Amino acid sequence: MTRLPPPHPGLTDGPVHLDYNATTPVDPRVVQAMLPHLTGHFGNPSSTHAYGGEPRRALTAARAQVAELIGAGPGEIVFTASGSEADLLALRGATLAAARTRPHVITQATEHPAVLATCQALERLHGARITVLPVDREGLVDPAVLTAALDDDTVLVSVMAANNETGALQPVRELADAAHRAGALFHCDAAQAAGKIPLDVRESGVDLLTVVGHKMYAPKGIAALFVREGVRLEPVVYGGGQERGLRAGTENVALAVALGAAARLAADDLAGGALRRIGELRDELHHRLVDALPGRVRLNGPADRRLPNTLNIGIDGVPGHRLLDGAPRIAASTGSACHSGTRTPSPVLTAMGIDPARALEAVRLSLGRWTTRDEILEAATAIAASATATGTPNSFSARAR
Repeated sequence: MTRLPPPHPGLTDGPVHLDYNATTPVDPRVVQAMLPHLTGHFGNPSSTHAYGGEPRRALTAARAQVAELIGAGPGEIVFTASGSEADLLALRGATLAAARTRPHVITQATEHPAVLATCQALERLHGARITVLPVDREGLVDPAVLTAALDDDTVLVSVMAANNETGALQPVRELADAAHRAGALFHCDAAQAAGKIPLDVRESGVDLLTVVGHKMYAPKGIAALFVREGVRLEPVVYGGGQERGLRAGTENVALAVALGAAARLAADDLAGGALRRIGELRDELHHRLVDALPGRVRLNGPADRRLPNTLNIGIDGVPGHRLLDGAPRIAASTGSACHSGTRTPSPVLTAMGIDPARALEAVRLSLGRWTTRDEILEAATAIAASATATGTPNSFSARAR
């Protein structure tokens, strides 16, 4: 039987939190691990005197814990302040270190904005040539399409492990192999995947991989980049020799310790079957909604090849924001963005070929460590009631099916 985690004080009597892909509550065990480094152990880990010893040892241990979660060596872990910074270090670092006149970088259409915006900046500021690959109806990149896009100037391919909206799992090993055959490096943003599915940088063949703390029960403001030994990167912050010279500045020991503790707990979850429990709850939520709203619930993304905690659905005739407005006890997210009162559909879903009108109906429900069956029952009831009260089947969706 899967052992449940200790209760989380921040979730007591609040709305049902089904937005774990946006951010996770900080695990109280992670807080306990980092507290000594916010109070007593104040020293600089680079100092050679007594006050630097404990921070230095803690930083080394945290690096080893993060490395163990993804099958890396401790010396291959570089701490950063966010996943966006880790992505920047990977993309900008690899592109500039390649020293090509017009380096070629390849990514894909449903990638996180941290990667897509960095690619645009590389094109604008450094003359890089950028290729954005299409995805299929499930949001997946075809390795054959990547192979066709590679050329002699390609220095880097960046494709995420799991999509934050649909949970779609990319064929990372096949994509990395294709990149390597062309002599290019392969970067993988694993912000959503780390701690939710097994990751092994040796087996997957990636050269660079991003891990983000606040997606796996650590505080915001800490992340890490795996940099395979021998891979050359241009630093993202210049100065001292911290983090292998790639990110100068005195390390945030407390947050690094938090990420290490979170990585250890994530490894325990993977080994103990906690993710199986979450997957079963996700599927129960889906089935209850389908039963309550026959013929109206559509799954966005793969049925099987996705994260065990992620359910992205559209309910026929109900815009996602209105659905959630009608279920205020459910904390979830839509795939749309609101600009000056006008809503635009998710670029991820439209890149998958989903009509914009249907994409506006999308709601992402993402479960996590503290999700209970009682919460799933409450969510299914509230969402079905909101859908019934808010909308009716529309002719477009009926024709689309």
